[in-house]
Amino acid sequence: MRVKLQEKSVEEYRNLVGEQVEQIKELAKPLQGLKVVHINATPYGGGVAEILQTLVPLMRSIGLDAEWRVIEAPVEFFNITKKFHNTLQGAGIEITEEEWKFYEEICKKNAELIEGDEDIVVIHDPQPAAIRNFARARSDTKWIWRCHVDLSTPNENVWSRFSQYVSNYDRMIFHLEEYFPKDKGLRGKCTAFPPSIDPLSEKNVELEPSFIAETLKKLGIDMEKPLVTVVARFDPWKDLFSAIDVYRIIKRELGSIQLAIVSAMALDDPEGWIFFEKVLRYAGMDEDIKFCTNLRGVGSKEVNVIQRASTVALHTATREGFGLVISEALYKRVPVVARPVGGVKIQIQHGENGYLAWEKEALAEYILELVRNESLRKRMGELGRKTVLEKFISTVNLMNYLRTFLQVLG
Repeated sequence: MRVKLQEKSVEEYRNLVGEQVEQIKELAKPLQGLKVVHINATPYGGGVAEILQTLVPLMRSIGLDAEWRVIEAPVEFFNITKKFHNTLQGAGIEITEEEWKFYEEICKKNAELIEGDEDIVVIHDPQPAAIRNFARARSDTKWIWRCHVDLSTPNENVWSRFSQYVSNYDRMIFHLEEYFPKDKGLRGKCTAFPPSIDPLSEKNVELEPSFIAETLKKLGIDMEKPLVTVVARFDPWKDLFSAIDVYRIIKRELGSIQLAIVSAMALDDPEGWIFFEKVLRYAGMDEDIKFCTNLRGVGSKEVNVIQRASTVALHTATREGFGLVISEALYKRVPVVARPVGGVKIQIQHGENGYLAWEKEALAEYILELVRNESLRKRMGELGRKTVLEKFISTVNLMNYLRTFLQVLG
């Protein structure tokens, strides 16, 4: 399935990033006409889809022949690949022989996504990884696996078998060097650079105050009360139960506070419905906990509104590949209080643009400090936006990809 995309140009970002535009054009000169195909599991929901919605059109705008294709698979396949996701991040779950075979069977069918004229194929995450083993590609086609999960402490039984699907890739890209596999034969193929947010997307673009006020009213969010916001999938690693616990600690102290839990039910995550129900039950009848999901018509613009209206952003994940929602909040000048996991650690400088802590009581204390100190919030907010513009924006991600393409092509 080919994903239809709107046109974008690197020139649109010149006011934000200045000379980066010229650097991009210079890097792209030897790559004119290069056929690049990105393949992932879903056209919407989750960070990978959001990144590709911008990255692929930007590649086209500088002369690459770039496409985005999505696999087709039944729910059973995504139940299995969610097990891959969890075990590659360390969960002690067994994957049966029948599940391995079913995974390979679906990847084999989706190998038809490779038409044979590609110069570079970029496979995102575990779901389509085995396509490489079955595709009829040119012998000189270069294959890149972009892994968006934390591979630092995988379930070794699962990794020993799964690694066979990616061992013949030409390059493997991770968010952090600490995620590189320990296999000596693979480490030499690895590189690390972070993903990015698009400041001009619906999720991040500046909004009219009237639209913000109207949207908050529809969602039942009181603009007069402090708002703590968590943007995360309904996933065991996101630990939304702790987010509710932190909110309850703050509420006992302040009395007046709201918690917005913002999420999207993604096509490739059937487990999400189970955790959605569990989190709903845990929240109970507290009317100050607002569930803002695509089931209520909450899309990118509404997420943008909620983040901009937030007093503080909270992130309670216990494992995190990167956490683009951190950069989204920082870009909107909202300080973030989070657990120091994965890519979160490189986005938040403790005491500068937010706070890092493991314990729920400490997270609550930092939020209380920010709620009570407006000047501190503003100072941290400005530093947060500066951090994102320098490191975690679409044009930086694009440059990193271009450098990687030049390297694999020699």
